[in-house]
Amino acid sequence: MSKVAVFGAGSWGTAFSVVLADAGNDVTLWARREELCATINEKRENTDYLPGIELPPVVSATHDPERTLAGADFVVLAVPSQTLRQNLTGWADIIPREAVLVSLMKGVELGTLKRMSEVISEVTGAGQERIGVVSGPNLAKEIANREPAASVVACADEGNATRLRALCHSASFRPYSSTDVVGCELGGAYKNVIALSVGMAVGLGFGDNTTASVITRGLAEIARLATVFGADPMTLMGLGAR
Repeated sequence: MSKVAVFGAGSWGTAFSVVLADAGNDVTLWARREELCATINEKRENTDYLPGIELPPVVSATHDPERTLAGADFVVLAVPSQTLRQNLTGWADIIPREAVLVSLMKGVELGTLKRMSEVISEVTGAGQERIGVVSGPNLAKEIANREPAASVVACADEGNATRLRALCHSASFRPYSSTDVVGCELGGAYKNVIALSVGMAVGLGFGDNTTASVITRGLAEIARLATVFGADPMTLMGLGAR
């Protein structure tokens, strides 16, 4: 059993806490609002973001960052991407020095265009070998309902990528490990742009030919972009860009 701190009690942070608990870990979930923590602990349910889903007994919630981080082997970050730097600046000094930091966030920082792992490294001083990312077709409610799902967990250090894979491997959640952090992050961010384009095409009344063209050429464009930044183009053909 590993001790895991999860920062962010939104739908995805809560759903991933369920995955971690099902995989046999002790999970402490940090929430911004104390009243939400009380509801989670008393009702075993995140009524604001995942109503109707019972949380495992090993998941507890707190508003206290120090209590959240006490003894943590892994620190999972699931706050909004554009608030990461501000939030992490307040937590950096109390993060255990050996903990692996894991980003669940998709996107790049406005203004700097830094990937989330780059922001984590810059704020905490952690090396890339201690920073992992999770990317894939991760719809929070389906995963919290334990519908079968798969994802990619990536870390520049192969050993920590393997540890991260084991950390979140449950009966219903199948992670695949990778060392291509750049590819996973860019794929996870850029695929949302393609999804918006498909939505626009549908809204304009176009049919399957148009949407299939946007998806297919969009994936090719993602692969070309990621390759420029040093990613393996094959990563963009997998779960990380879905």
